[in-house]
Amino acid sequence: MLNRVNRKPVHGGIKNARRPCEVRRSQGIALIEVLVALLIFMLGVLGLVGLQASMTRAQTDSKVRADAAYLASELNGRMWSDLTNLAGYNGAGCAAQARCSEWQSKVRSSLPSGSGAVTVNASSGDVAVTISWTMPNGETHQYVTHTTVSKAAN
Repeated sequence: MLNRVNRKPVHGGIKNARRPCEVRRSQGIALIEVLVALLIFMLGVLGLVGLQASMTRAQTDSKVRADAAYLASELNGRMWSDLTNLAGYNGAGCAAQARCSEWQSKVRSSLPSGSGAVTVNASSGDVAVTISWTMPNGETHQYVTHTTVSKAAN
């Protein structure tokens, strides 16, 4: 229906009827709301990815430390079972003792850039086992344990 005075369409007598330009404006606002929601979602996903990376790094460090503690304990057990050759375990390479050199190769294969050193005081039986390793990111770590390995006096 056309208005007879200025020849414009009449909107059925409704005062607040939406015009096409108002509909376009509201669609633009909805698009902005969607973009903001996507931004918030994306930040959440990036946070989760960062958390996953730090958890993986912490888990790897923890496993290597546990392996080093196990290897040190294993060498202490080997020395307890070989008290007569205790002095042969002394030194960084401990090549004089076959059981110790076998342990050294196990340290090298189990830990990243791993190495082990043993200090034995044969008179008192005090033993210090030092295990060192370097993580792929360049961090150097060390595990040291002290114990006494000696025969009980009868």
